[in-house]
Amino acid sequence: MILIVDDIPENIFSLKKVLELNNFSVDTASSGEEALKKILKNSYFLIILDVQMPGMDGFEVAETISGYSKTKDIPIIFLSAVNTDKKFITKGYEYGGLDYVTKPFDADILLLKVKTFYRLYKQKIELKFTQESLREEIEVRKAAENKKDEFISIASHELKTPLTSIKGYVQLLDRSLTKYKDPVLSNYITRTNLQIHKLQSLVNDLLDISKIDSGQIEFNIMPFEFSAMVKNAIETIQQTHDCKISFSKTMDAIVFADEQRIEQVIINFLTNAVKYSPDSKDVEVSITGGSDQTILLTVKDYGIGIPEEMQANVFNKFYRVEESSTKFQGLGIGLYISDEIIRRHKGFCGLRSEPGKGSEFFFSLPINGHQ
Repeated sequence: MILIVDDIPENIFSLKKVLELNNFSVDTASSGEEALKKILKNSYFLIILDVQMPGMDGFEVAETISGYSKTKDIPIIFLSAVNTDKKFITKGYEYGGLDYVTKPFDADILLLKVKTFYRLYKQKIELKFTQESLREEIEVRKAAENKKDEFISIASHELKTPLTSIKGYVQLLDRSLTKYKDPVLSNYITRTNLQIHKLQSLVNDLLDISKIDSGQIEFNIMPFEFSAMVKNAIETIQQTHDCKISFSKTMDAIVFADEQRIEQVIINFLTNAVKYSPDSKDVEVSITGGSDQTILLTVKDYGIGIPEEMQANVFNKFYRVEESSTKFQGLGIGLYISDEIIRRHKGFCGLRSEPGKGSEFFFSLPINGHQ
């Protein structure tokens, strides 16, 4: 709705008629005081305000309007037949007017201005609606994210206790059956232990995500020999996977970090290298010097590789490359956890990959524990 403010009824009548003929809803006020009462009570997308009025003039009305949070953004077109000098026009803009029209005015030109303000008003409403929708969507997603994190935390803790019991019972069963020396039973026990190990790794990953998201993950920073830790990680993988892992180094160092967590990252890189290389058993691990006072570890495979457009997302939580998601099991959390561990050690993770030729995952780590 448009508010016309003028103390001369003839001016109001003629302007009101023009606007109503063009399908605009119009309200009127014959004084500044009446205008202020209506502005506080009703909603207007435009105010056409006469400058020269008894009592409160148009400038005073505009100044008062600008002081109310509800009305300060309503556009104002000043109309004046007397105050047409440049100083008055300037004053009109200073008092918040978006346009200043002198009388007599061209009705067609004024109508075009009104239509422009109406179009801007509609766009503003649409933008506000979009912003509110986005805010609501963000809040909904935050509710969903919080519930998901809460579920992950509860589920992982609840799964850990029965899983530990199952593992213990299987070990007891294995010991009880050793005297029978039955290769079939032994094979079943081995397969069961393998699945328990996978489930335990998954539960541990979920617990780590819960700790990371809640800011409760802790690190035990101690000095250790980096290459010895890498060798232990390689031996762990070779005991449980059918693969050939070569190891080379051009440097070694005593690193100040959480040895167990850094080994967890390397085991994750190695597990992925084997997992996503179904047609190749070869994996290469190397240690080199990075920039000053850093050490660089690289795990190279000859597997399926990752498309370039997807490489930027592989360290994101729950992200899985589409081409591999249906062929290989996983939740897409191992690399996210690895990246978080390295980042919190003031290092960084990265990769180089080419589809069909393999991938190189690497991380750089400060030797002295900080940079």
